[in-house]
Amino acid sequence: MTSIDFPNLMIVVFVLVDDWYQRQIAPLQMAHPGVRPRFSDSEMLTLALLMDYLPFPGETQFLGFIRANYASWFPHLLDQSQFNRRLRQLDGMLEQLRRSWVVELGGVGETHLLIDTKPLPVLGLKRDKTRSDFSGNAAPGYCAARQMYYFGYKLTLLTTWNGIPIAYDLVPANTDERVAVESLFDSIRGCTIYGDKGFIDADWQHQLYQHTGNQVWTLQRQNQKQQHPTCLNRFICRVRQRIEGVFHEIQNTGRNPERLLNKTIAGFCVHIAAKLASHTLRLLLKRRFAIDVLTFRQAGACSS
Repeated sequence: MTSIDFPNLMIVVFVLVDDWYQRQIAPLQMAHPGVRPRFSDSEMLTLALLMDYLPFPGETQFLGFIRANYASWFPHLLDQSQFNRRLRQLDGMLEQLRRSWVVELGGVGETHLLIDTKPLPVLGLKRDKTRSDFSGNAAPGYCAARQMYYFGYKLTLLTTWNGIPIAYDLVPANTDERVAVESLFDSIRGCTIYGDKGFIDADWQHQLYQHTGNQVWTLQRQNQKQQHPTCLNRFICRVRQRIEGVFHEIQNTGRNPERLLNKTIAGFCVHIAAKLASHTLRLLLKRRFAIDVLTFRQAGACSS
């Protein structure tokens, strides 16, 4: 794999983003009244993606680093409040960009997929939530795998076997896992999907197959009368480890999605969108340019 310093990485990411923007977004943009923003959408998207490659806990520290070291590159860089408001407006554009990279990576058309959920706390479980923007939206929940009670959301994720995120969603933490993932199946048909025991339900699996043609396979509980052959159980165990690896990489490279420190629902959602987009970009850089980006430990030094 090729090593790369942070300045060159910024150039590569900006070129990828701006080429896509000029090709897909600019021709459809309508003229708006008022002064045209001096800080472009391409610059906004580039910094939103790069934020995940530096070990800063929040936007304030990240923008301070960019302003101190690359002010000449971004002469019209917004302050933190303006940056946050502008980024929230680009939530949908981030997802369009991520999906274009999924297509480029060959993720569309895959018929063998993996599905799982991940807990995303947003507030302390015992903290007063009456004045929080998350009140009435997020919910208390329990993660059996980690034996953890928390207040927040579940991240539902559908990926290919080699870790390309096909679709994702955020649902309140108390949502049943089978209900939580149903929206992800709207965009796929006739796929074989492997999940954990949270998706065990013969009736639900049958209805899903009838409506979408998607077949969900899970390990069986020991007290169930019908059991899978041993070879099938071993196979499911092996492929299930792949999506655990995806979640591990999402959590342990760049900003931890469990510690985003957002105060609003919109801010939390756009940073999750940026997190998934930067993860997809990391895969693209690795496969297209042989650049293995993990997290920069300091300016100009990269773990590769």
